[in-house]
Amino acid sequence: MSDTSLGLGGYLPPSFFMRNVVNPVARAIGVPTLIVRGRISGREINTPVGPFEFGGGTYVVAGRGETQWVRNLRVAGRCELRIRWHRQPHLATELRGREHQLVMAAYLDRLGRRAGPFLADLPNAADHPIFRLEQTGPPVRG
Repeated sequence: MSDTSLGLGGYLPPSFFMRNVVNPVARAIGVPTLIVRGRISGREINTPVGPFEFGGGTYVVAGRGETQWVRNLRVAGRCELRIRWHRQPHLATELRGREHQLVMAAYLDRLGRRAGPFLADLPNAADHPIFRLEQTGPPVRG
């Protein structure tokens, strides 16, 4: 049994195409972007994400598992979400247990048929960290 089948943190590194084409284009066209300080460099790191609204909360799901942005957000505990030209500061709380299961089930239900390819390489829902984002200040143009 592999670590990922046990829910111990699988990771799918981004492909060259994703890292050098898809992500820069997504940022350029205004896809929501998570901004978090690097845990080692201290620099701002921008990653396109798909914020998910559920039960009055805003969540981000790590589709590729234990990614660098996940590791950075765990250490930082806060981030900004850039939507179009506005940056909104947020406090980030990683979900565990039942709350993780409920939000993941709602997320997968919203994905519908797209959930199959999304989970093909990391099929265990526990391998996809989820953070609840709580806005801590007003949006700032930037």
